[in-house]
Amino acid sequence: MMTVPRTQLDALTGARGLAAWFVVLYHIRLAASATLPAPVMAVLAKGYLAVDLFFVLSGFVMWLTYADAFRQRGLSAAPDFLWRRFARIYPLHIAVLGATLAYALALSFAGKANADQYPVAELPLHVLLIQNWGFTPRLSWNDPSWSISTEIAAYLLLPLAAVTLFRRDWSPLLCAGGALAFALLLDAWFSARGAPTMGLDIVTNGLPRCLAGFFSGVLMAMAWQQARQSQAATALATATILAASIGYLTALARESLAFPIGFSALVYLLAATSARPRNPLTSRLAVHLGDISYSTYLAHFLLWIVFKHLFVADPANVPLPLIAGFLALVYLASRLLYALVEAPGRRWLQSRSPVPARRSLA
Repeated sequence: MMTVPRTQLDALTGARGLAAWFVVLYHIRLAASATLPAPVMAVLAKGYLAVDLFFVLSGFVMWLTYADAFRQRGLSAAPDFLWRRFARIYPLHIAVLGATLAYALALSFAGKANADQYPVAELPLHVLLIQNWGFTPRLSWNDPSWSISTEIAAYLLLPLAAVTLFRRDWSPLLCAGGALAFALLLDAWFSARGAPTMGLDIVTNGLPRCLAGFFSGVLMAMAWQQARQSQAATALATATILAASIGYLTALARESLAFPIGFSALVYLLAATSARPRNPLTSRLAVHLGDISYSTYLAHFLLWIVFKHLFVADPANVPLPLIAGFLALVYLASRLLYALVEAPGRRWLQSRSPVPARRSLA
């Protein structure tokens, strides 16, 4: 079994928590469209981009955690890595998918079957978490799990990349150039398809979004490991975020270029400034929300469907107190799922790894 190094970057955890809640607000925003001001609705309408931040964060953390194992053991480290990722994501995924199946069956028994949202023929793809590899025509079952499906592909590619492209560290400047190249390739992908935003046609565009973001995160982690004390690198990341923001706001850069560039620089900056005092992203609340963010992200979609079914008369005009009640429900469910399913499921699977034990790595 590999020993996983511990590098505490609480700001990344806090950012993940805020991103998860941005996705929640994105999915429920239309329920408050009659109440919230137009500028607020416009911001919430971009909540799908939080998933792209997830991808960069994931690549960053995966490289920081497992790079040494791949470099010391090569591809022989891959089975243990993949089992750890399976243990991390699968217990909660199968629990939420099971709850979604139970809801679909309840609808069917009530004579209200929804074959478009819950297609039985596609269920095995969701169980295996390969549904968003081009095998399905639309999002279905638990919609947010599409991003977990694409991350599975990134996990499978990471060991190969680690022993070939990333066998040795790239220089920080080359890492920045690589992240820029991924952003340019992703922008070209969306441009070729005439897609003005990154949230369109997720079953086709989701996998490229994930792979570009994930491996940009890998490169940012590699750069940060070498230049973490460099004030110039931190200043460059800040300037890049500012330039990407201006480019997007002035329509000089498409969303599919500005946000991948900006998110790569942002994750580097978050890591570089994580230890600074009074950092709001390292507060106890932010880190707590980050710890339970996977439960928040994966469970909120089904909770919103059931909540509307039980308590909402007009889905286009839900009173703000009722929305607040739903958000409280999501938080409570996230805590419970983390404590009762996600964390114990991970520990149980990790303790039963089929990978032969090896000498621990220092």
